[in-house]
Amino acid sequence: GLRNDGTVVAVGDNAYGQCNVGNWTHIVGVAAGSRHTVGIKVDGTVVAVGDNEFQQCNVSNWTDVAQVAAGWGHTVGLKKDGTVAAVGHNEYGECSVSGWMGITQVSAVNYNTVARKADGTVVAAGHNYFGQCDVGGWTDILQVAMGGSYTVGLKADGAVVAVGNNDWGQCDVGDWTGVVQVATGDHHTVGLKSDGTVVAIGTCGAGQCDVGNWTDIMQVAAGKWHTVGLRSN
Repeated sequence: GLRNDGTVVAVGDNAYGQCNVGNWTHIVGVAAGSRHTVGIKVDGTVVAVGDNEFQQCNVSNWTDVAQVAAGWGHTVGLKKDGTVAAVGHNEYGECSVSGWMGITQVSAVNYNTVARKADGTVVAAGHNYFGQCDVGGWTDILQVAMGGSYTVGLKADGAVVAVGNNDWGQCDVGDWTGVVQVATGDHHTVGLKSDGTVVAIGTCGAGQCDVGNWTDIMQVAAGKWHTVGLRSN
């Protein structure tokens, strides 16, 4: 959690020290991977704590960073000039982003990295067993999000597209309209609508899709087995 005063709080599994963020200050953005946590400072530098088996926390030399994203064992940084930096696990090429340019948003999960370009197209790198990187034909995208092994894109007209693993129906978003933000868990997809209501699809074994009665929501987030909504109050 990023506080208004630039400090950070964290709860949960701390076996790798990924919740040891109590001394962070001047933070403007945070991201959480499987076992590490990343923060952007107001001066564009980056801090990270937690598991560093694949050097995913080796970000102390990064500068001019505007956004960060964290996967299972890698960290991605969107620089202010639209280029992208990445460190950590790269067995599937999830850190092979050095040639990307004109990027406005990045997302990372497990063994994948996906990014939205300024022209509304999308690029992706990493594991593609389920076709989760097959986004080359997407256009007019406002936001991208990666789930466990699938990718979701929010279009400028409020429609949503998705590719990749659909074993739980998490990609069945073709009839969604009026969506202003998307979020992805491991196997479920969440959409915030312009009227403040929320839709969700995919696995619901833990009730993570039971959002039909939510109102006055202005942001959504999804974990592996849960969904969170920030109300306008």
